[in-house]
Amino acid sequence: MGRIRVGPARIPDRESPEAAVELLLARGYDACEIDFEGGFWMDYPWAERLGEAARARDVALSLHAPLFGFMGHLEASGKKFSSAVGALDRSAGIAAASGAEVVVFHPGFLLGRSREDAIRSVVEQLGALRERLEGKGRAVPFGVEVMGRVRDLGSLDDVVEISRRTGWVRPVLDFAHMHATSDGAYLEAPLFADALEAVDEVLAPGAPFHIHFSDIAYANRNEKHHLPYGEGTLRAEPLRAALDRFDRPATVISESPDEASSQAIRVVLAG
Repeated sequence: MGRIRVGPARIPDRESPEAAVELLLARGYDACEIDFEGGFWMDYPWAERLGEAARARDVALSLHAPLFGFMGHLEASGKKFSSAVGALDRSAGIAAASGAEVVVFHPGFLLGRSREDAIRSVVEQLGALRERLEGKGRAVPFGVEVMGRVRDLGSLDDVVEISRRTGWVRPVLDFAHMHATSDGAYLEAPLFADALEAVDEVLAPGAPFHIHFSDIAYANRNEKHHLPYGEGTLRAEPLRAALDRFDRPATVISESPDEASSQAIRVVLAG
């Protein structure tokens, strides 16, 4: 089995990057995701200091781009598209400054299109974005997240296909979302292992699995909200058993709403 890192989905201190890393270590974490879902809150010097502190203490960083930073717009023009490109560009810049392993983003929406047409649009717009990032020295790995809406873009098959067609975008497994869209099917290790196997086939050698995990409330095969660990039916033990089948390392980010839940997940995954 590869090394399993665990960390929270938000930086625990926004005043000092050094203090943030020390808090992570004190809580037993060796990973953390920079939380930009609601917008940017750190500048480049802060990101550089965060990266230096994290590297010195062996804490792996990742970054979640703002929620409006998705590709696959109906037209590659207009204010919303420009804002999305700008958000992903800046996310990549801060990832490069901090040494974050991957920039996580959402795949967008079907918007009345067939799944094939929507995926084609995402891939084309990602290609143009990649050229822009390469010109700025920001061509960091991106990770497209499995979503929690059963009838929209973002299934496991969708994100694996986007990764397959781009080569530089990794699938990000969100097992809470997958538990919701499967009507609570993720109860045993083999189903977790099947998802990991699908991702393993398109990941470059040495690249870690990137995973989001929490307990989840859902209805009609759609996510509702994250739950404190133990209040729903998703558990970390089968994920740990499935990860044990792979030599590839993994980074598991807890999106739980409270620290006690993240600690419960960490204890299981850390073995």
